[in-house]
Amino acid sequence: MRSLNAILIRSLAILLLVATVAVSSWSASAGAQAPAQARGTVFSGARLIVGDGRPAIENAAFIVDGGRFAWVGVLGDAKVPPGATRVDLTGKTVIPALIDTHVHLRADRAALIEDLERRAYYGVGAAMSLGQDVGDVPLQIRGETLPNAARFRSAGRGITAPEPGRTEIPYWITSEEQARKAVQELAAAKVDIVKIWVDDRDGKYAKLTPALYGAVIDEAHRRGLRVTAHIFTLEDGKGLLRAGLDAFAHGVRDRDIDDEFAAMMKQRPNVILVPNLPDRGVATDLSWLRDSIPAGELQKLQAAATDRPALQPAFAIQARNLARLAKQGVRIALGTDGNTPWGAHLEMADMVAAGMTPAQVLVAATRNGADLLLLKDAGTVEAGKSADFVVLDANPLDDITNTRRISAVYMRGAPVDRATLRARAVGQAAK
Repeated sequence: MRSLNAILIRSLAILLLVATVAVSSWSASAGAQAPAQARGTVFSGARLIVGDGRPAIENAAFIVDGGRFAWVGVLGDAKVPPGATRVDLTGKTVIPALIDTHVHLRADRAALIEDLERRAYYGVGAAMSLGQDVGDVPLQIRGETLPNAARFRSAGRGITAPEPGRTEIPYWITSEEQARKAVQELAAAKVDIVKIWVDDRDGKYAKLTPALYGAVIDEAHRRGLRVTAHIFTLEDGKGLLRAGLDAFAHGVRDRDIDDEFAAMMKQRPNVILVPNLPDRGVATDLSWLRDSIPAGELQKLQAAATDRPALQPAFAIQARNLARLAKQGVRIALGTDGNTPWGAHLEMADMVAAGMTPAQVLVAATRNGADLLLLKDAGTVEAGKSADFVVLDANPLDDITNTRRISAVYMRGAPVDRATLRARAVGQAAK
């Protein structure tokens, strides 16, 4: 009897073991065949301005996964991953994050990060400082991913002729040997571009000669660097083009450009112009800033934003020059030349006032800026690129000032905490 019981017990144990193995095998197989947990966020329903000049995509959708655009297109064509997070943007307009190719930010680490955060608040995804960066901090920050902040690029120290009484941060050069040595040091620091100033500052200083800026450009190109130039006169613009300049940090400012200059620019399709237009000298409504700067600061700015006829002729010259070059297809990018966090929005309005269309200005402020900064993963809303974009409450193609009507900003797929940045900016400035 005990023998029969032992046999039965042993048989039951074997059956249980077989059943357990079978269940385990089925579970493992089912787990292997089940789809991976859905990831990503689907943004749908907005008008999407890609940033490359193509017509806007109405009722668009795009999928963001891992901080990048995974898919972009029309909502009806979207294959939404099961369980994906959904964000409804119906009635909104989406543009790529703006790119400011000419700024001068503070060099202290905390202050520089604050400057980059303030730019992110206003929808700027990247900014390049041109020639006034002293010390190692600015060059170090380029390689960091900072939350709620724009990316940073830098020319390090710029190059100019001696300018006593002005900033001493740039290299002051008087010989070709000094020019080449300065570029060699900048190359060792791995700057993003070389900045030169070719300007006598209303006759106060001797400016860089063609021999000197030619040496800078030649040495830079030998070392794989590009050169951008601050200019004022038409003749210097021509000389720099002959020397192989890569970009202008300002447009011609002393007179209307002539046919020769226009032809030279057309013959050099890779040269990028950053016009940096001057103050228009007209009354401007700045009430759109009321929620992001202290009331006292806004009051001062608004009081100064009146009609100033003396400034208008300078703007008119540069506006005509910009309009002519834009019409012939010159590559144009956006720059603000300073440390005004919201300056990109003012500059875009000035560019439209000068004669560019809103569509042209948006390309200048996004894709072309990314090209100048050599940011291959920025500037347009396309699959594979960093998910840096701005959600607007109105269409900037109808009115470029609609870029100021910001609903949300995303950097690397994450929403920028604009509420905290706003409170901090207003609080700090009010102290």
